[in-house]
Amino acid sequence: MTTETAREPRAVLDAPGGGWRVVASKELADHLYSGRFVVLLAVLGIATAAAVFAASGAIREVAQDAEDVTALFLKLFTVTTDPVPFPLIIFVSLLAPLLGIMFGFDSVNGERAQGTLPRLLSQPIHRDEVILGKFVAGIGVISIMLTALVAFVAGIGIFRLGVTPTLAEISRLVVWLVFAIVYVAFWQALATLVSVRTNRAATSALVPVGIWLVLALFGTFLFSAVADVISPDDGAQGADLANAEAEYLISQISPITLFQEGSTVLLDPEVGYTGLLTFERVDRAIVSELDLLQSLGVVWPPMVALLAMTAVLFALAYVSFMRQEVRA
Repeated sequence: MTTETAREPRAVLDAPGGGWRVVASKELADHLYSGRFVVLLAVLGIATAAAVFAASGAIREVAQDAEDVTALFLKLFTVTTDPVPFPLIIFVSLLAPLLGIMFGFDSVNGERAQGTLPRLLSQPIHRDEVILGKFVAGIGVISIMLTALVAFVAGIGIFRLGVTPTLAEISRLVVWLVFAIVYVAFWQALATLVSVRTNRAATSALVPVGIWLVLALFGTFLFSAVADVISPDDGAQGADLANAEAEYLISQISPITLFQEGSTVLLDPEVGYTGLLTFERVDRAIVSELDLLQSLGVVWPPMVALLAMTAVLFALAYVSFMRQEVRA
């Protein structure tokens, strides 16, 4: 962001709420023409192509016997094959956070390091509109990339399988896409908060990347260790179930867990539960295909939790930025 904002029409800047739109449009243009956008899009595209080609190949092998398979097209996102040990939704949950981190880690301290933040705030733009515009621009470029990713997967699926998605499958994909955008926005909000609170861009990149790596690589081990301390499995009756329930509850603090849990329900109509699969649930379960509204009824807790976590992080970043002193 530079002093090019000063050239914007005065009427736009003076309009109620017009400042953040000016900042957002300029930041969005900068993101789309940046090298990081091309690199991240290429990395996600290569990883996605590998997973989708493997999944579509496995589906084609059983396509003749899959006439009655529920939501066959959505299996591209959820099926696991031998060459690729993870379904596509796992790849997205592990790699998509990089989008939010890369477009948020230097949003504020990058301006401060270049000395452009005081000049930016000297324009007829309110301080809150600066951070809001930057955050909206990040969400905009993330939305573009994830939409392109879903369209890319759908195109490969149609070409490889010769199966077009139904209206119900398209509806599920659209809802899942919105959910994925909120998930990546969480990481952008986290990176923005660290960017506001630190002076160096390298530091603000390392902190969210470190949190992402810990949760992605060691989350299961950490949750299990904490559960063993809170509710140890000492061999008593019901101790193993109590330990598993404690581990599940602790895992809900991880946005990765929330996203994976919600994605599985949204993209697989046959999954009608979240949380632990106990004997009680199996006994009461009715084997049937859920429609979208029923799936949303099952998955709303992780969706609301992820949205709330994102809002809290951005609110903290917003308040911290508003209280900071900016010197020329």
